Amino acid sequence: MTYPELYILRHGETTWNAENRMQGWLNSPLTPKGEADAARQGEILSGLDLDGFTYLCSPSGRTVQTAGIACGRIAESVCTDMRLREIGVGDWAGRLRDELPQGTGDDPYMAQYEMAPSGEGMAVLSARCQAFLADLNGPAVLITHGITSRVIRSIVVGPHALANPSIRGGQGCVYHLKGGVQNLLT
Repeated sequence: MTYPELYILRHGETTWNAENRMQGWLNSPLTPKGEADAARQGEILSGLDLDGFTYLCSPSGRTVQTAGIACGRIAESVCTDMRLREIGVGDWAGRLRDELPQGTGDDPYMAQYEMAPSGEGMAVLSARCQAFLADLNGPAVLITHGITSRVIRSIVVGPHALANPSIRGGQGCVYHLKGGVQNLLT
């Protein structure tokens, strides 16, 4: 399947990111570093020709806060879409990662999300992201979350989109996806 051109932003660092807590569908505010992350993304976006792009954002407070900083004067035209929210972590929402069972395998970090009791799971998140992408009818700037961004990027570009560890996190940078190729903008 061919997908439209995308720029993907992950929300800036939050207080719970700094504490290494699972957030899922819960929310915590951006830290000063997170505000700087969002400002950096705004600098990157300001250097791009985004004429004709739609701006879509997860409804979570941390992504809306990031969009307000990164998208500047057009922030009021950013639309929210529930399908861009983070993976649900069920009973683990708000818990410290270090207190939880650790994942195993090739990517223990991602495996931990699959283990969350009453969590959404990767298959459901993937189906949600695929439905979102199928509904896109043109180029878009997406403001979302770490795991949701990974899933969207792996759908659009393929699993190799996550192969380089230096481009996994996404806070303070922008991913550009076009023609099946991913580029990291810093």
